[in-house]
Amino acid sequence: MISKPLVSIVSAGLSKFGRHEQYVCRELFTQATKEAFDRCPNLDPIQDIEALFVGHMGESYEHQGHTGPTLAGWTGMLPKPAIRIESACASSGSALRTGIMAILSGLHKVVIVGGVENMTHRTTAEVTEFLAMASDLPFEQFNGITFPGLYALMATAHMHKYGTTEEQLAKIAVKNHHNGSLNPKAHLQKEITVEKVLSSKPVAWPLKMYDCSLITDGASCLILTAPEIAKKFTDAPVQIIGSGQASDTIGLYERKTLTSLKAAKVASQEAYKMAGVTPNDVDVAEVHDCFTIAEILAYEDLDFCSPGQGGKLIDDGVTSLKGSLPVNTSGGLKAKGHPVGATGTAQAYEIYLQLTGQAKKRQINDAEIGLSHNIGGSGATASVHIYRRD
Repeated sequence: MISKPLVSIVSAGLSKFGRHEQYVCRELFTQATKEAFDRCPNLDPIQDIEALFVGHMGESYEHQGHTGPTLAGWTGMLPKPAIRIESACASSGSALRTGIMAILSGLHKVVIVGGVENMTHRTTAEVTEFLAMASDLPFEQFNGITFPGLYALMATAHMHKYGTTEEQLAKIAVKNHHNGSLNPKAHLQKEITVEKVLSSKPVAWPLKMYDCSLITDGASCLILTAPEIAKKFTDAPVQIIGSGQASDTIGLYERKTLTSLKAAKVASQEAYKMAGVTPNDVDVAEVHDCFTIAEILAYEDLDFCSPGQGGKLIDDGVTSLKGSLPVNTSGGLKAKGHPVGATGTAQAYEIYLQLTGQAKKRQINDAEIGLSHNIGGSGATASVHIYRRD
């Protein structure tokens, strides 16, 4: 039986993802909140919103810390409490869970949760170094491995154990670029082919340029309320019915397997149980495809298929827009972009659009149950949320 809602999403906003060297984080976040406020005319942001929880990975990008009150000042929230959450690339997935807990505790009735990152004004080498801080210092960073290398280790382990191919990884990129071509807010809006992926520049074998997500600027947000007051703000809230989060070792070298992310499995099982649904009930999902192999792992960790069958799922077209379980309808991190602090609530934004019939060219008809899956680092943090159309 589907469970009662934990909280309601009454509005959502997303800045255009892309290269925005003219903006800083506070301006990007203001763009996202403006959309959320405009979408919900019955909300008085100054009077109604009681707290802000924002995901932001790195103050190094802008040399600007103290993100919470900075964004509160620019969105008119002062003197409301404003708290930054840092869980690497799962920062705003964790901010969403924190907002849910704040409402369930009874401390607040209406909160805004979101995330932001401004990365493209830095060189690729600088961004790579900043991102690497989310891996293990003495045994990974110190020895020179970066995130493409860590996910390449997972990919080669999966290929060795299950026979997953470079062509199957390439099909993930092709699918998500097609979906991104239908999303006006995606960083990349162009189709690619399997041949183009396979012939692109090697990054860390077997991962090539088109197997990797983008360095992107962007912001996202959701407005959450207690379910009993949601209809005060909108006739069409989206209900969050399951929330799971789990942790694992920060270093890959301490794990029993490289072909699965244990934290994602634990978080999804918690979320499914809380929501009272099974993987077969999910109509649409946004998963953390920072690299193409990560989407294959997500299929298996979320029990969309058995271990080792993720490659077959993409071969059979199950996760395409016209498949029985569309995944990453937004274009995913691969094409929409990956401003790391903003990614978790950007995934929730896409599910909100899908469940309220606002996804336009990429709309999944009659979608009722959605899922988002946000990963921090190489899987040391995993956050999974399940949503229901009201």
